[in-house]
Amino acid sequence: MATERKRQEDLQRLRDLRPIDDDFMRCLFKDNIPLAEFVLRIITDKQDLIITDCETQKDMKRLAGAHSICLDAYGTDADGKRYDLEIQRQEKGADPHRARYHSSVMDVENLRSGQEFRELPDTYTIFITEKDFYGKGMPIYPIERINLATDKPFEDGEHILYVNGQYRGDSDIGKLMHDFNCSSADDMNFELMAERTRYLKENPKGVEEMCKVMEDMRNESLKEVAKRMLSDGMLTLEKISEYVGLPLEEVNKLKTE
Repeated sequence: MATERKRQEDLQRLRDLRPIDDDFMRCLFKDNIPLAEFVLRIITDKQDLIITDCETQKDMKRLAGAHSICLDAYGTDADGKRYDLEIQRQEKGADPHRARYHSSVMDVENLRSGQEFRELPDTYTIFITEKDFYGKGMPIYPIERINLATDKPFEDGEHILYVNGQYRGDSDIGKLMHDFNCSSADDMNFELMAERTRYLKENPKGVEEMCKVMEDMRNESLKEVAKRMLSDGMLTLEKISEYVGLPLEEVNKLKTE
């Protein structure tokens, strides 16, 4: 009964999800290079951009002990440039230091032992924020390093873009941000976005895929709560298992980790 209740709750939640929601975004670009390419062409204003590879929930942790991150959508184009497309609904998630870290992690991941530093590929860290992070009404805020002494670009290949999810201008980026905030495929401007949304919300296979993702994210949240309880050291493993709703074996495993 409890399992069926959770499923019905997930189905109701699924109807309200939008592309700008993390759990929906997780499935939106999965195995969908054409959609990733389409979105990146609009955001970067590169109409000839060709995406050759795209991964969702890409784990990045090459340095032992370093803070790990999981990229929402990580793509590579035909010229070897790398793209990290992130949804940031909370302002704290869009902190410039986080953008800097995402960019640096891509650098570490893409330079092997023995390679020259000049072989680092250009990287694009793209934050789509639900609100206008910089509050100036612009559709996109490009962040580039410059040489303050010469007032010229530093040209290190690092590019950071903040996309204003509130922007609704009469342009492709305005229409795209409208679509990112739509819960219904019928209200979307672009067919590629609408087609994928219909699949995830109306096709039985897509619905099952989304329900699985929501269940996984729920479990991830419970694990984070259990980890915080374990770090406090105030409760027994049995109590943590009872309060959080995770099996005792799982709590034991988290403690060992």
